[in-house]
Amino acid sequence: MTAFKLVLKKISPEQWFMGSVLLVNGGNYLYNLFLGRILGPAAFAEAALLVTLLLVLSFMGMTFQLATAKFAVIFADEEWQNFRNKIYKQASYVGLVIGLLILVFAKKLQIIFNTESHWMFVVFAIGIPCYFFMSVNRGTFQGQLKFNKLSITYQTEMWSRLLITIALIYLVPLQPGILVALGILISFLFGLFPSDVKGLSFKKVGEMLPENTKKVSQFIWLTACYELTQIIINNSDVLLVKHYFNALDAGLYASLALIGRVVYFVAWMFVMLLLPTVVQKQKDGEPTAPILFKYVSYISLLSACIVVVCYLFPDLIITLMFGDAYISVAGLLWQYALATSLFAISNIFAYYFLSLDHYVPVILSGLLGMSQVLLVAFFHENLEMVVHMQIIAMTILLVVQLIYFINKKKISKKIE
Repeated sequence: MTAFKLVLKKISPEQWFMGSVLLVNGGNYLYNLFLGRILGPAAFAEAALLVTLLLVLSFMGMTFQLATAKFAVIFADEEWQNFRNKIYKQASYVGLVIGLLILVFAKKLQIIFNTESHWMFVVFAIGIPCYFFMSVNRGTFQGQLKFNKLSITYQTEMWSRLLITIALIYLVPLQPGILVALGILISFLFGLFPSDVKGLSFKKVGEMLPENTKKVSQFIWLTACYELTQIIINNSDVLLVKHYFNALDAGLYASLALIGRVVYFVAWMFVMLLLPTVVQKQKDGEPTAPILFKYVSYISLLSACIVVVCYLFPDLIITLMFGDAYISVAGLLWQYALATSLFAISNIFAYYFLSLDHYVPVILSGLLGMSQVLLVAFFHENLEMVVHMQIIAMTILLVVQLIYFINKKKISKKIE
């Protein structure tokens, strides 16, 4: 028992967070696997649509989270409090506006995505303001390196969504899409625990220094642009397939995307650690490139392993995770994993530059993100072609990021 306590003491908060994220990703996979197996391909397509819409909206939520994390490192005392009140207020207003828009256009969304009911969008919309408030709360913990509390917020959200959705599907006789949306809504409320709202005020929002206001606005707008391009790259394929293909094919593709994206979700864990670390090292005048190399190495090794496993055992993986009904897409599994791996590695580079206030990669990612949408929109004769278009776009994106990094290093050496 004493030895066990000593081992626990040696585990750093960062390591606890990494372990927690792996557990959260595992729980999210259980959640999706449960939905895929119980609902079948057609109904699972609607559940996957809601999860994808949440990821699409997360570009704004993550923008607020990253901005809060960055300036929690830079600001202190009164300036931090003024920024904190302002960012919470802005996030809450944005959440309300987006929620209202989805409520108003719920029936239009039903037509666009070929869903059984518009009520799933109505229920989903109600939880959006809470999601944005939760994002700022997480950004505070992230920037202040309170990884234990940050871990708990992700755990409470994930476990509540998993358990409550299972209970609703078995106990409540409503359409699966509505029940999944209700589970998402309730999980946002659980995700607010724990919250750091001491001293928070929407009425008494003090003025920040003009130069700091400019820095914050610039970072938020450019981060929002990058997050949007990231979401486009990572989720547009699912939405386009849902639009262009029938419900069965859309469900099959959703299962493929869920398995193949495991690299991206693990890479996100390193992004959470990367941003505050790089900002702090830049603030202290220390070299930041070693942090980038470390995380790129981790993601590259992990990606290679996952792609190889998906290539060698596609039928086994598909059957174990979703069942025989999804076996027809097994041959595309390693190819989709390759596309996601390329994106995950380039994503680490982009967040590194964003941490250092280098914004050219945001523009490059935006252009290449739109190129992926156009490629899939024009070339979608079958699911295989959709995956191939993504491999092409992501290869170009990674090459461009590498060229930009090499050029930046050459310029820095010349200046020195």
